[in-house]
Amino acid sequence: MNVSDGMNYAPIGKYNPVVKPGEFVFAAVGLDHGHIYGMSEGLLEAGATLKWVYDPDPAKMEAFCKRFSQVKPARSEDEVLGDKEVLLVAGACVASERCALGLRVMNAGKDYFTDKAPLTTLEQLKAAKETCAKTGKKYAVYYAERIHSETAVFAGQLIAEGAIGRVIQVLGLGPHRLGAPGRPDWFFIKEKYGGILCDIGSHQIEQILYYTGAKDATVVRSQIANYHHPQYPGLDDFGDATLVTDNGATGYFRVDWFTPDGLQTWGDGRSFILGTEGFIEQRKYMNIGTPNSPAHLYLANGKGETHFDVHGKVGFPYFGSLILDCLNRTENAMTQEHAFKAAELCVKAQLQAVDIGGLR
Repeated sequence: MNVSDGMNYAPIGKYNPVVKPGEFVFAAVGLDHGHIYGMSEGLLEAGATLKWVYDPDPAKMEAFCKRFSQVKPARSEDEVLGDKEVLLVAGACVASERCALGLRVMNAGKDYFTDKAPLTTLEQLKAAKETCAKTGKKYAVYYAERIHSETAVFAGQLIAEGAIGRVIQVLGLGPHRLGAPGRPDWFFIKEKYGGILCDIGSHQIEQILYYTGAKDATVVRSQIANYHHPQYPGLDDFGDATLVTDNGATGYFRVDWFTPDGLQTWGDGRSFILGTEGFIEQRKYMNIGTPNSPAHLYLANGKGETHFDVHGKVGFPYFGSLILDCLNRTENAMTQEHAFKAAELCVKAQLQAVDIGGLR
């Protein structure tokens, strides 16, 4: 089907497992962020086999084992890394510790799949690149707001088919609910979580690069603030940034921790993609004021305007592609260059951010 007319395109449907049970074994190490559940679910749906889990906190291990009854609790990280059957380790430990875990995983001869932000300093980035080059192993990143969102996947398909022409701007909105009482202490320590632009801003920068087809970008301006949380002086509760890509497109994003309790979900994440022949709006997690499903996409181009409800209709091809990339040593899910460039830019955006005041 040709989507360039903007009217006759339909989501392609869910993806089938790419391997048989036991053909691709993975483990989960580091359970500090709940994204480890989504990472594991995605791999399992694509046919991977979950063998081990390890975290120093027995309570986190118990909760994970309750969710995934097939997994075995390991006695140590070394027990996992020493198992030759394990091909990939998925991890969501404290953000500032994710690179160190990745180095240990790659040096043990396994591919690494980390939660975002994949690292928090440029020194860590240098070490990760060097270890990737030395070992030949992957340092894959769970940029969930694109790879685990059906509207985001579908938007990429539309753009690839030319539905809106050349992309010239990406505008991303990434609000989140703070839920402070349920957050661990490290979540409020900047040296550990990396700052808001490095943390949840990483989703947005990755999307700017992906949708514009850019290899690099310059952070023109970035800003942070703590407007409303004096009890957490290390927290950035607001941040935004403007980027210009190496192919001339622009990107702007805003991230914050101000989702009100009355909203039906944790955040009204949206993306607006402007092309030379049309535009796309993604309403990823909700359609405000309605009780209907998430995953709404709106497309307008020269042929008309269309609303797509893609919930349960698109699937998440990244995970199957990652598995096959690990087995075949290809780069179809996401190139290593792209994963690292998004990480580099989010660290740079945080480092050069102007603190615009608020309570600090």
